[in-house]
Amino acid sequence: MLQTKQQLTGKFNENLACQYLEKQGLVLVERNFSCRRGEIDIIMRDKDSIVFVEVRYRRTDKFGNAMESVNIHKQKRLSLTARHYLLQTRTPLNARFDVVAISGVEPNTTIEWVKNAFGT
Repeated sequence: MLQTKQQLTGKFNENLACQYLEKQGLVLVERNFSCRRGEIDIIMRDKDSIVFVEVRYRRTDKFGNAMESVNIHKQKRLSLTARHYLLQTRTPLNARFDVVAISGVEPNTTIEWVKNAFGT
């Protein structure tokens, strides 16, 4: 199945975010977890916490930056999906939501990592 340019860009930036977080000491648990409630881009472990990571990419800030695109509706969907994951896996760890915002075009890409970007 052929992927669209948008899907390829999304996959590329998820890979970039995952590599960045691994360099910061986080350990990959799962990628692209999905259920009927939604999808979580990356799930990682950071010491005694499970981290649900939303990766956002914006080529320019013309229509708002990447961080601003994680609005309250997206946060609620992520929270419901994360609860489903935690119930399904019976993960006894603390949980948090991080956002990795990627902007710009190679080679001038910037990565902003916001830990605990929003509550549950």
